[in-house]
Amino acid sequence: MKNKRSSALKKTAPLLLLAAPGLLYFLINSYIPMFGVFIAFKDVNYAKGIFGSDWVGFDNFQFLFKTTDAWIMTRNTLLYNLAFIVIGTICSIFIAILMAELLRKLYSKLYLSGLVLPNLISMVVLSMLVFAFLNADSGFINKSILGPLGLPEINWYSEAKYWPYLLVFIQMWKTAGYGSIVYFASIAGIDKSIYEAAKIDGAGKLRQIRTITLPLLKPTVIVLGLMSLGRIFNSDFGLFYQVPLNAGALYSTTQTIDTYVYRALMQLNDIGMSAAAGLYQSLVGFVLVLVVNAIVKRVNSENALF
Repeated sequence: MKNKRSSALKKTAPLLLLAAPGLLYFLINSYIPMFGVFIAFKDVNYAKGIFGSDWVGFDNFQFLFKTTDAWIMTRNTLLYNLAFIVIGTICSIFIAILMAELLRKLYSKLYLSGLVLPNLISMVVLSMLVFAFLNADSGFINKSILGPLGLPEINWYSEAKYWPYLLVFIQMWKTAGYGSIVYFASIAGIDKSIYEAAKIDGAGKLRQIRTITLPLLKPTVIVLGLMSLGRIFNSDFGLFYQVPLNAGALYSTTQTIDTYVYRALMQLNDIGMSAAAGLYQSLVGFVLVLVVNAIVKRVNSENALF
């Protein structure tokens, strides 16, 4: 029995060592902070300390729901994330299929590396790049596209109606290439004999993609979709705060739960309210993952996350 355990430990030790940095990251950043959940139910007083501060029950949660902006920030958070999940999945799969169809694998790796690069650009730098394009006075779009075509110039940072499309486009440009890596790996793992058999039967490339590639990618799509749903009430702070340059005229289309809480904290400096918002987002995401996973499990248990 001991020999079996020792043998199993020797086999799994390299894998555990490989996973150790990721496990340590999640332990420090995701699990240890869970002990501070009680802060969401306290009126934090620095003089009394966190443990000595008074309990206020659910008063901190009222901060999110009593404001007149509650509907706007909740709507924006949900709709943007749904758009990112759906459009991002489509774009990532499309890129992965294109890369997999390249005859020379060296080119596919080279192009895929180039597509991943935007994900490495920080939101601060990206906000300056966007400003260079959208600046009303000297922006590239106004001066080099709209002007020469005789079209009226647009003051982008005061016109909220354009930003839902701009933010979705910017997010796709930044993350679609990075998101395609997993799908590219899944396609690379598909047995090539299946494609050869389909080719012998007269199936062209499009039919092979429709009848082989896409169905076999379904489990990957479901797993990644479930993981994304867990953060559907969270938003990329940099995308919604820094890229629009915190312009007040754009709040109707750029304000999310995260940016609203940040702006409120800058004025109120209330840690309890911030903790309540984080707990609310986590609980809703957790419930959504359970519900969607249960639905997937009833339809096809093999594709469920757990």
